[in-house]
Amino acid sequence: MDRGLIRQELPVLPLNPGGLNVDNRTGFAERTTRRGASNRDDTGACIQMPQQAQITSSEYWQDARRPLTCLLFLLPWIALYEAGVIMLADKDPDQLRNGADYWMRSLLSAAGLGQILFLPLLVVAVMLTWHVMRRHPWQVKLETQVGMLGESLLFAIALLAVGQIHQVLFLSLAPPTDSQTALLSIGDGSLTRAVSYVGAGVYEEVMFRLLLVPAAYGFFRLFEFPQKSAAVMAAVSTAFIFAMAHHIGPAADPFNLYTFSFRAAAGTFFAAVFFVRGFGITVGTHAAYDLLVGVVLADSV
Repeated sequence: MDRGLIRQELPVLPLNPGGLNVDNRTGFAERTTRRGASNRDDTGACIQMPQQAQITSSEYWQDARRPLTCLLFLLPWIALYEAGVIMLADKDPDQLRNGADYWMRSLLSAAGLGQILFLPLLVVAVMLTWHVMRRHPWQVKLETQVGMLGESLLFAIALLAVGQIHQVLFLSLAPPTDSQTALLSIGDGSLTRAVSYVGAGVYEEVMFRLLLVPAAYGFFRLFEFPQKSAAVMAAVSTAFIFAMAHHIGPAADPFNLYTFSFRAAAGTFFAAVFFVRGFGITVGTHAAYDLLVGVVLADSV
C-alpha cells in the first residue's frame, strides 16, 4: 500500500446552493446573488471589489487609549498654550502659566533644566517611551482623533452638568459669592484666559493624572488592595490633592468649601476619565470644560 500523501476526493456540490461561484481555472471563489450576478467583466475575468477600511467601535475604544494616539491629540493643545504664553507675555511668561506648569518648571529649573521647551519635550518623551514599552503599532487614524475631540466635548458637557448639580446643592445651604465661583483670575482678556485654560488642561493633567494617579495606584497595590479598590482610592486621594493645590501658594485662591468641593469632584471625574478613556481624552475634557465655562459661557453672560 502506498503510504505517501493520501488525496481525499471531495464530493461535488449540487447546483451551487450557497451562491459560491468557483472559477475552475484560477480557483478564485466569489459570492453571487440569487439572480446569478457575478463580479466579472465582459471578458470573463474576475474583478475584486475594493474594500473600504473602517474603524470599528472596539478598535476605536482601544486606539484612543494608546500613548501615540494620545500624544498626537495632545500636541495641538501644547502648541497653542506655549505659543500663546510667548506671544501674550510681556517680559515674564511665568505670569501667564498655570500653577501645575509653574511648579514643574520650578523643579526642573532647580535641577538646571529650565529651558522654555524642556517641559513639553519631556512630556513628548514620556509618551513615546510609554508607547515603545507597550509595543503598540506605529499608526494613527484620523477617525480616532476626531472621535477623541467629540468625546472630550461630551465629557466637558457632562462635567458642566455636575457643576450645575453641585451649585444647586450649595445654594440650598448658602449662596456662593462671585469670588467663590471663579476658577481662575490671571487675566481679563478672553484670549489670555483661553491660553491659561488650555495650559491647565495640559499640565494639570500631566501632573495630577499622568504622574500622580499611577503613583497612587501603585502605592495602594503595594498594600495588596484589589485593583478596583486601588483605582478608586487613587482617584479620590489625588482628586483631593488636586483641589487643595489650587489653594496653596501666594497667588492661590482663598480656601472655601464651595470651590474646594467642586474641584475635588472634578478631580475625581478627570481621574475616572483617565482610567476608562485614557490620557488624551482627559486632557481634552479638562481644556474643553475650562474653555466652555471660562470663555464661552463667561463672555455670553
